[in-house]
Amino acid sequence: MKLLHVDASALGAHSVSRGLTAAIVDEFVRHHPGVEVTYRDLHAAPLAHWSPTADEKATAESAQVLQEFLDADVVVLGSPMYNFSIASSLKAWIDRITVAGTTFRYTANGPEGLAGGKRVIVASSRGGIYTEGAASAMDFQEPYLRALFGFLGVTDIEFVRAEGLAMGDERKAQAVDGATAKIGSLLRKAA
Repeated sequence: MKLLHVDASALGAHSVSRGLTAAIVDEFVRHHPGVEVTYRDLHAAPLAHWSPTADEKATAESAQVLQEFLDADVVVLGSPMYNFSIASSLKAWIDRITVAGTTFRYTANGPEGLAGGKRVIVASSRGGIYTEGAASAMDFQEPYLRALFGFLGVTDIEFVRAEGLAMGDERKAQAVDGATAKIGSLLRKAA
């Protein structure tokens, strides 16, 4: 099994999404000792924004990023919510894996995803509460990621979500504990 671990948070050691992705990957490794893990830190080593006139180095890097995604059986993706959506570094990565003729194609019946058969687990962190209430209309993070991976043919996508992180220390601790507790049930599903 090949696992691709991708982090996008700019907060380094203070990042909740990074802590969650690390815990998910640790559990996968513990339960599947032979798993091959590839790690990509989109903040420490950001990708340039996609351009049709990319130079040779950027073109080679894009090919590597795409191949990492194609090779992965499981993708563990850290996605903090920034301004109601995803980090721009994550969008640059998405632009490298969304490739006509490789991960999707257009047919007479509409678009068809070509990257199915993968499992995607998104570790989402959010300062507020966006799963319910008035702020749910401003959640452009989770619906976007669901739509994007669905477009690529990925039907097995799950979210480990910690939200309300900016609503006080007690709320943050509860959110992180709740998200961490969900990790075990994800792996039981995988067994």
